[in-house]
Amino acid sequence: MSEQTGAVDAIEQLLARARDRLDEAPQERLGELRQPRRILGIARSPRIVPAGSAWPLGVLLLTQDAVLATGEVVRARTEAVRGYTAESQRARAGLAHAASRGGFADGETVHVGWVRLDPRDLRADTVPLAVQEGLPVVRWSAAGGYLPLSRYLDERIDLLRSPPERA
Repeated sequence: MSEQTGAVDAIEQLLARARDRLDEAPQERLGELRQPRRILGIARSPRIVPAGSAWPLGVLLLTQDAVLATGEVVRARTEAVRGYTAESQRARAGLAHAASRGGFADGETVHVGWVRLDPRDLRADTVPLAVQEGLPVVRWSAAGGYLPLSRYLDERIDLLRSPPERA
């Protein structure tokens, strides 16, 4: 058995165990940003449409059959006239409005821009899930180092199942 095959098997086993532990834990919805077709040459507003659900585990999202890298997280809300001091605020508000237009309830958490990860195609430099020296690891922040996947999953599952008070 090659080192890569062993790492893939280890990742699959860790993710299967994580799914079992998360069975009763709350999931959050996934969305995909869509730009509707023009009607009579008039552009319509983009919307975020539902694309399933996943357990949020920090930089990873775990579904029943896949592992995803987290993208942006927004709370859906209806559009309101607001003044923005930064263009990034305007962009985030646009995503929140797009989620509302796509059918998400106000205040509902939506994950957008996530990327499906393939455990069979991981290298030492893939982010956030990688294989280093034959072991599956997670890079939990851009500035942070790598953490063993098993330890990372244990910590994140514990946080999801028993969030700190007022979290």
